[in-house]
Amino acid sequence: MTNLYDPNFVARYFDELGEREWTRLVNTPADEIKLYVHSHYLEKYIQANDLVLDIGAGPGRFTQLLVTLGATAIVADISHQQIELNKRYARELNFAHGVKDWLQLDICDMSTFTDEMFDAVVCYGNPIGYVFEKKDQALAEVLRVLKPRGKAFISVASLWGSLHELLPAVLTVDREKNADIIRTGDLYFDASEGLRHRCHLFRGSEFREFLESHRVSILDLSASNCVSTVWADKLMEVRADSVRWNELLRMELEACRQPGCLDMGTHMLAVVEKVPRPDATALRY
Repeated sequence: MTNLYDPNFVARYFDELGEREWTRLVNTPADEIKLYVHSHYLEKYIQANDLVLDIGAGPGRFTQLLVTLGATAIVADISHQQIELNKRYARELNFAHGVKDWLQLDICDMSTFTDEMFDAVVCYGNPIGYVFEKKDQALAEVLRVLKPRGKAFISVASLWGSLHELLPAVLTVDREKNADIIRTGDLYFDASEGLRHRCHLFRGSEFREFLESHRVSILDLSASNCVSTVWADKLMEVRADSVRWNELLRMELEACRQPGCLDMGTHMLAVVEKVPRPDATALRY
């Protein structure tokens, strides 16, 4: 299928998701590990006083961390409801002072921003996957607004990792439909099937090739989770023991970086650095 991207559908989907987008990374200990791995890379690279675009920010899990790290954030999302939730949590959790603005916009068109405006762009939660065939346009926009040597933090949904975690539900889908999703990576349900999740799911090799096709240097490439993927709330006892919990987090960070484990988390994430053009005034992304 072609021309799968429907910005109105994505906005409506996340409007209806509402508060669940805030809680989805803390529902179980296994979810907390995904949050930890994503946060680890922000803590590794974000500097105090950085100006950071948090695109696809949702209600603000990572916005809050960016402000805690001393950065100033501009929050953007295609969903009006998620923007309003981000504002609310910013007030309630005292990180509004670090947010310069909240904007509703599409990652494929960030013309409101000038070239090379941001020290970093955070693109967590698969906003690039939701635009399907426009993913190159979306990444080009991310790189356009990023300063030379600036860093982009990108996470995308994993084909095999999603199947790994959601296998019982996957097996309820029609066999031919599953075969088509696996072949194309496009998780797509038509209007007659309701407001169901739609996005592109990446293979590990595909994700790397996608990044390398743009002018970036890949600094880190990781799964979002691996060892803990199917354990969910079975890890409650481990979560209550700080020694065992910290050891699990250490193992997860190491395992997620292994090439053989990249496809096994629900998401893959990359930290990339924008490589300057030889003549930055004459050439643009």
